[in-house]
Amino acid sequence: MMISEIVIVRHPVSVCVPVNHKVTLSVRAEGTGILNYQWFTDEKDEKEVSGGTEADLTIKAKKTQLYVCRVNDHFCNCLFSDWVKVKVLDIDKSGLSENWLGEPHIAVNPKPQTVRQGTKLTLRCAAFGIPTPHYQWYRNGQPLLDKTSGMLQVDRTTAEHKGSYLCSISNVLQETWTEPVDVDIVQTDQLPPAAPTATDKVALLIGNLNYSNHPPLMAPIMDVHELANLLQQLGFRVVSLLDLTREEMLAAIDKFIQLLDRGVYGLFYYAGHGYERVGRNYLVAVDAPQPYRPENCVCVQRVMLNMQQRRTALSVILLDTCRKWYNQDCIASSITPLGPSGNTVYGYATCEDAEAYEVQDGGKSTGIFTKYLNKHILQAEKVTHVLEKVSEDLSRDYLVKGKQQVEIKHTLKEPRSLADPVRTTGHTRELHQREACWRQANEIPPKKRLTFACGVEVEVSFSALFSNVLVAFATVKTKGLRTQDCTITLSSIPPMEDTFSSPGRSEEMDTLLFSKSENPDCTLRLCALQKLTKTLVIKVDLHYTHMDSKLRQTESQQVDIGRPLVASCKLYARNHGTTAKKQEGASAQSMGNIPSSKPRLHQTPAGPCRPFTRKAECAAKVAVTRSNEPEENDENELQDFTLRH
Repeated sequence: MMISEIVIVRHPVSVCVPVNHKVTLSVRAEGTGILNYQWFTDEKDEKEVSGGTEADLTIKAKKTQLYVCRVNDHFCNCLFSDWVKVKVLDIDKSGLSENWLGEPHIAVNPKPQTVRQGTKLTLRCAAFGIPTPHYQWYRNGQPLLDKTSGMLQVDRTTAEHKGSYLCSISNVLQETWTEPVDVDIVQTDQLPPAAPTATDKVALLIGNLNYSNHPPLMAPIMDVHELANLLQQLGFRVVSLLDLTREEMLAAIDKFIQLLDRGVYGLFYYAGHGYERVGRNYLVAVDAPQPYRPENCVCVQRVMLNMQQRRTALSVILLDTCRKWYNQDCIASSITPLGPSGNTVYGYATCEDAEAYEVQDGGKSTGIFTKYLNKHILQAEKVTHVLEKVSEDLSRDYLVKGKQQVEIKHTLKEPRSLADPVRTTGHTRELHQREACWRQANEIPPKKRLTFACGVEVEVSFSALFSNVLVAFATVKTKGLRTQDCTITLSSIPPMEDTFSSPGRSEEMDTLLFSKSENPDCTLRLCALQKLTKTLVIKVDLHYTHMDSKLRQTESQQVDIGRPLVASCKLYARNHGTTAKKQEGASAQSMGNIPSSKPRLHQTPAGPCRPFTRKAECAAKVAVTRSNEPEENDENELQDFTLRH
């Protein structure tokens, strides 16, 4: 008996697969004569699938779509299969075997929940499967007959919704179960507080070591570099700078403050010389004269005030510097109480009227406070608890026992941690703006391949050690047919002084440098990029011996790399009109007190592991004279403010 009509004996089945998974949809039909097939999707006007003219359709699943197959014969009979869905989940598919046959594979398990009574409960699970798996939720072992999808929702919870939930996931191949999870329904006053989050995390790290008129330091190189790497692991956007003048420090702090906003975690770290005067802490810039006054330095409390004014969720200042009193005639005062906004933390390397130390043991220099800070900072604990662990470790260090002790001051009102997650919901516009500013200060020039006339090819690449220290690498990639003994030298236009070329400092810089490089033929360290006022050009000189003439020859090329890293921020441009006036006035006031020679460096080591102070001696007391120009750190304002307490 001939079949006069088309009969579909097996329809295609819906599937749920990971993205880019290869899927075969099949239809089986019977009829008279040769049957023709055409597959369609649910796109505009039931778009035909290109090449989909067989009973089996194999696709690489990119997105969730509906499919249907039309079967027709030569007698104008036509019949459509059932519509099927190819559901694509762009989620973790780890654990899915290469030989997976389609049995349910759970990709998302439900999570325990604590919800307020009367609010919505949502549990989610998801599984891959061919055919698409069926879901059945259970509470306390009993099936919930109306809960048969990957998402369980209860709009208004009551006490009866409390219990243990799990989901059965099955298809024709297998049944599997999610892990059971507990749902707790609580009254409003029983609900635990939500875990703290940040809308972003931003950190500014400054290390001063090459002082013009004060003893040099060693440790800030490693201290700043290691702390920057650790903060990046915690999700911070980090700008790290070495050797800044006062104006450069203020400009960098201005940029840092601009990156802060409501809900942001802000962290400011300083390693270098410093001191304390009547309850305020001052950071000594590398260009501070000898003797110095507060107006030659940066006031820490003003930095914190500016951070608070940006309504940050957490403001942290960490100071690895001395706190010796600048003027012994001044009566020491307590730190002025912080503003009422809360969630501010000061972590001092040492207590009032005490010194902070660094250690140089011939291999690695480190500030003792930062050494223990870096040991604990990755821990997901309340930031004050982390600092307490730092304090405990430092108190046991025999090198500084009785000389240095961590001090912590804070107004934390929530258990915030530097490891708290970032949640940007509702703050994406501000996030994009901060992202653009941060990238500007951390943009590294791209690699450049140079081809010289002699046929030699040289690759020039770059790496950032700090946000104002760039290293250029040059590597011979291809030698010319008639060249031998190729060497490369690098220089910059304008010349950028390598302030870390002295013995000891250069070696420590090299430990950072060569751990990242690929054995280049030449390197050039470009320091103090914040001083760059125009684009930077790298000059590449190739020296080689010509095999025919045996003569030594040189060819040169130049690479313009623009304003890399922090140079693009133009820190030198801050208050440019008034800066010169201020500096001129300061020089005139202190000229008669500057020694004719640099002060004696009191850091000559007597042996390994000897601690050295970060106190910048002030050689003489200076009568304070006032000009009509207001200073950044006005001591009159300070004195008036302190006398109220």
